[in-house]
Amino acid sequence: MKRGSRQLLSKAGTSGDQKLDQYFLTDDRILDRLQEYALNFNCQKVLEVGAGIGNLTDKLVQISEEVIAVEIDSRLVGFLKSEFKEEICQNNLHLIHGDILSIDLPSYTLSVSNLPYELSSKILFKLLPNKVPMILMVQKEFANRLCAKSNTPEYGRITITTGHYADVEILEIVPPSAFNVKPAVESAIVKLVPSEPEYNLEDERVFLNLVTAVFTQRRKKMSNAIRNTTHISCIENPDHVIRIMDEKLMNSRPGELSPAQFAEISNVIAKSKEN
Repeated sequence: MKRGSRQLLSKAGTSGDQKLDQYFLTDDRILDRLQEYALNFNCQKVLEVGAGIGNLTDKLVQISEEVIAVEIDSRLVGFLKSEFKEEICQNNLHLIHGDILSIDLPSYTLSVSNLPYELSSKILFKLLPNKVPMILMVQKEFANRLCAKSNTPEYGRITITTGHYADVEILEIVPPSAFNVKPAVESAIVKLVPSEPEYNLEDERVFLNLVTAVFTQRRKKMSNAIRNTTHISCIENPDHVIRIMDEKLMNSRPGELSPAQFAEISNVIAKSKEN
């Protein structure tokens, strides 16, 4: 069954709920390209976060043995059950009514999603540890933060945490006109491919906690940021860590350090816990 995005939008009888960050992609050329990007990966079992009106879902069921589509809006779930009844009966589509942040996900080989922009970072942090490739539509500003270099305003926790799990590439910029209701900003399609970091860690949790902690005080020197955020980092003896580390490193600000330098600090923290 061939479905156009405008046709699905009309049948669903909704223009979206901005409280739920619903902006439906209605440019079929971009939807076709999302399908093409997905075909570069194993599409056996595809996860879609935020199925909406099923415009992307329709493209995914054409190339996947099974699509796992998660949708929180009960009205849209009802529409999807009706519109994709045949695909559901054939086990081509597994529809989950729920909040992606609170449900347990089955295994999947690829995630292709138009993420709700306000929840992009929380959803990304949930999916990244699964180490599965992703093709995601996000805000352009968010995409720039994923790919940022150190010593730039965009560089931060999201950059380092994402880079710890995956290589990131912006595939294309998407204008507001591609959506049924124009968002106030440009969007971007990004590709995330699982990769191993170039540094070694004593304890991954210590590393991630450190990064999370000090970027809450990114304008402080690392020595002060470490001292002030032990409630987040769980560092038991911050002064001991600061004494051991290179003074120049401790006088730098979080945004000036590379992921490898964060790894160096976190390894000292992890070893100090063992002693």
